Amino acid sequence: MVIPATEIMHRRCRRNVPSVRRGYPNRSPSERVSRHSPRLVYDDDCGFCTWSAEYADAHGDFELVGFSELTPDQRARLPSEYEQCAHLLTDDRVYSCGEATEEVLAQLDSPERSAVALFRLLPDSTRARIREHIYRWAADRRAWWGKFRSR
Repeated sequence: MVIPATEIMHRRCRRNVPSVRRGYPNRSPSERVSRHSPRLVYDDDCGFCTWSAEYADAHGDFELVGFSELTPDQRARLPSEYEQCAHLLTDDRVYSCGEATEEVLAQLDSPERSAVALFRLLPDSTRARIREHIYRWAADRRAWWGKFRSR
């Protein structure tokens, strides 16, 4: 049986749209509607950081917010030393540094998502130690990474 391309696209789109059953089962319809995309907060003076944020946005559903564009309300939710790393602001939480990066990668529609799924099999304390070490190592070398990937 041959399936028309429009039906294939319709099926793919339907899979990516949260439904009452799959999306937010414990929330009322008004709460589901009011949810917005997570905000990825990044250093918009850093070419590598900007490239990374745009990559995440191209492969996921994020609202990009550079440090220079933060509203007072957004800044109030961030840690005092917020310029030290990237953050992910959701309706419920603030993820910072390596934890933010892990959460962003887990939401991408790309191969990184599978790697994070495997990474998340590790115990939380081990995962946090590895994640933050790798994040800090990479963040401390942003200028070097920017030679290869930059915006």
